[in-house]
Amino acid sequence: MKEIIALSDQEITINRNEFLKINGSIDTNLYYIESGSVRIFILDGTDEQNIRFGYKENFVVSLDSFLTGQPSNLCIQAIKKTVLKVVTKKQIDDFLALKNNAILWVKILENLAVQQLEREIDLLKNSPKERYERVLKRSPQLFQEIPNRHIANYLRMSAETLSRLKKS
Repeated sequence: MKEIIALSDQEITINRNEFLKINGSIDTNLYYIESGSVRIFILDGTDEQNIRFGYKENFVVSLDSFLTGQPSNLCIQAIKKTVLKVVTKKQIDDFLALKNNAILWVKILENLAVQQLEREIDLLKNSPKERYERVLKRSPQLFQEIPNRHIANYLRMSAETLSRLKKS
C-alpha cells in the first residue's frame, strides 16, 4: 500500500458534507484518506443507502467507474473535513505495468470482492444484532469515526435499533 500512496503528487481537502464524487460522474482517481471520513452511497429514489465508509488510512474510489471508465451511480461525500492524497488512473496504470505490482492489485481487488460478498450475505441472512456485532468486531474504529445515523443506514436498521443494540 505504501507504494501506491507514494505515487500521489496531489492532495485535496473537502469540507464536511462536500462531495468528492456525484452520481453520474466518472472517477479517474484513487484517493487515500490522510484525515477525516467519507461515506460512499447510492441514491434509491429519494433515499440514500450507505454502502461503504472510509476514514484515516483507507483508500476510497468509485471502483466501478475507475475500472470501466463509465459513469458511476455512487456518491462519495465527506462526513467531516477530509484530507485526501490523489492517485490518478494513469499513475496506477504505470504502477501496474510491473508484474509484482499487478499481483498486489489483484490481491487488493480479490479482498474487496470477498468483503462485498460477506456484506451482501450478512444483510440477507443475519439479524440486526448479528450485523451490528459483525461490524463491531471487523471495524471497531468505524464507531469512533462515523455518526450512528450513517452506521444504522449501512446496517439497514433504524438509528433507534442501533442505539438499543449498543446499550445491550
